[in-house]
This record gives sequence, C-alpha cells and structure tokens, in this order.
Amino acid sequence: MTQTQNSPAQTTSAQPIPASTTALRHDWTLQEIEAILQLPFNDLLFRAQTLHRLHHNANEVQISSLLSIKTGACAEDCGYCSQSAKHNTNIERERLLPLSEVIEKAQIARNNGSSRFCMGAAWRNPTDKNLEKVIEMVQAVKDTGMETCVTLGMLSQAQSQRLKEAGLDYYNHNLDTSPEFYGNVITTRTFQDRLDTLQHVRDSGINVCSGGILGMGEKAIDRASMLQQLANMAQHPQSVPINMLVQIEGTPLYGSEGIDGIEFVRSIGAARILMPHSQVRLSAGRHEMSDEMQALCFFAGANSIFYGDKLLTTDNCETNDDLALFDRLGITPSKVDSSRAEAGKAHSA
Repeated sequence: MTQTQNSPAQTTSAQPIPASTTALRHDWTLQEIEAILQLPFNDLLFRAQTLHRLHHNANEVQISSLLSIKTGACAEDCGYCSQSAKHNTNIERERLLPLSEVIEKAQIARNNGSSRFCMGAAWRNPTDKNLEKVIEMVQAVKDTGMETCVTLGMLSQAQSQRLKEAGLDYYNHNLDTSPEFYGNVITTRTFQDRLDTLQHVRDSGINVCSGGILGMGEKAIDRASMLQQLANMAQHPQSVPINMLVQIEGTPLYGSEGIDGIEFVRSIGAARILMPHSQVRLSAGRHEMSDEMQALCFFAGANSIFYGDKLLTTDNCETNDDLALFDRLGITPSKVDSSRAEAGKAHSA
C-alpha cells in the first residue's frame, strides 16, 4: 500500500519526545539535542510552541534595556567584542558612568516599557571598590520598580553574595559557545571560569542569565553542545539570551561565516524545548533580522528582547520599530510591577 503524507510511518520519527511533557530534564544527551535541531522545521516549531504555551503567555514578551556603564579597555580577548583592549575597533575607553546618568537612563527605559534594566561593564572582573559603585546603581534602579541585571565579568563567591545582599535580581554571564569551540573565540579565560562564576551566582540565590552567540563560525554540533551545557545545569538559567553575531570590523571574528536564518530559529526552538520554564531572549543581531524572522523566533518560543537602539556598543532595533512589530503580531510587553516601585521607595525613605 502506498503511504500518504500523513501516514504514521512518516511522522513517528518527528516526535521522539512527547510535546506535552512538563517534566524538566537535566540529562540531555548530545545526540538527543542534535535530533531536535534536525527535526522537520514545522515539527520543531510545533513542539516548541506547544511547550511554550504550557508555561508562558504565548503573546507576551518581557522587555529589557541594556546600558553600558563602563565601556572599552577590557583585558579579555573575546573575538567578537569591540571593547577588548586587544582589538583595534576605535572604541574609546570610558570611565564608569555617574550614578545620576544611570538613574536618568533607567527612568527613560521604564517609561518606554522595559521591566528589566541591565547594566554592563567591560571588566575581566570587578574590583571590590568598583562593585560598591555598581551596587549603588542596582539599588537606584530597583527604586524605579524594574528588575535589575548586571554583567561585570567573573565574580568571586564573596562578590556574588554582596550583590545578592544588595538585591540584584539577575546576573548575566554567557557561555558564548560550546566547550569544544570555546578556544577559537577566547583565550584569556577558560570555559570552566565561566561555569565557576555561574555557580557562585546560583549559590548566592541570584537568578542566572546565560546563553550564547551563534554565527561565529561554529558547527551545528557546537550549537547543540552549548545548549546541552545550559540545559544540563542543576537549575536551568532563568533567562537564556540567544545572540546572532554582530560582526565588528577590527575584531578577529569579523568576516566569520554567519548562520542561516532558519538554523537560528531552530536554535531558539531547541532552547525552548530543552528549557521550557526559562525566558528565551532574542538578543543581539535583531537589527539585521527581518520582521518575518523575528516573528518566527517568537513563534519558536522567544519571549524576551532587548529594547533600545544600542546594545552596549552595537546597533539594535529602534524602540518604535519594536512597538510597531508587536502591534502587527498582537504581542503585549510584560508589565512593570508597580508594587516593586513602591517597595523601592519605601526602602529608600
């Protein structure tokens, strides 16, 4: 008998794991993740969207804003980064921003709909003196009612605990890529260094924000391996940024073979399947994406973005463009919790 398009023989292999499962796993094999990434595109999106709807509002996206509070002259040699002192990218070294400017930028972000304010400093690791200055910023941003996030490089356990005591909500420290490909991107710190910082953050009770960058010349197996590292953590990162490399002239990765748009969407969908409770953030690279590609990413399970026309030193989508796309897609930004602002004001009084 001739098989039809809908015959079981053709569809069984596309569903190796039930789409409706709610059990969180931390024991994914590389082969299982590769199989997910290689599913027929429609099957992968269906599974990702099914899980997404089980755990999230399918038409709501969390909005974060990102501010560079200290730019340039970083001692690391990350091959993608314009802020490394080792690369000639014409980025001027800047001092830590004054607290008043950070408060001003945070209030603008809140007025534009952001519910989380992220601050990044180009350090290998912060000194304790600089950390205290950042803590002042964290506490001031909390007074606006937004969630707080910082990315400062490597942290000790004591520094993580100090940030927790200050009320920090999230700490961002991306894995960037797979352990196997990592040495092609960074040589000034190890993959284990990154894992150690994430463990310090998690042990302190701060929410973890950790993801990676796609399109750095890595292979599909490297993308699967990076996702495996994230998904097999003892606790999934609460936020998982998936970035598409923004190529910057003067960096070693300028001219790298990029990633196909469909493959990028597959990675978003796989992240949603592997980490169903996490916020999956469509992060750097949106400026180069079409509206249609972004829409596919949201359908695949992305439910967080960075707002504003700059991500540290690289271009991002204009705020008005994001609002127009949200309107076309029927997407609503997550609301700022007004009770957080009242609590912050009471704390400061």
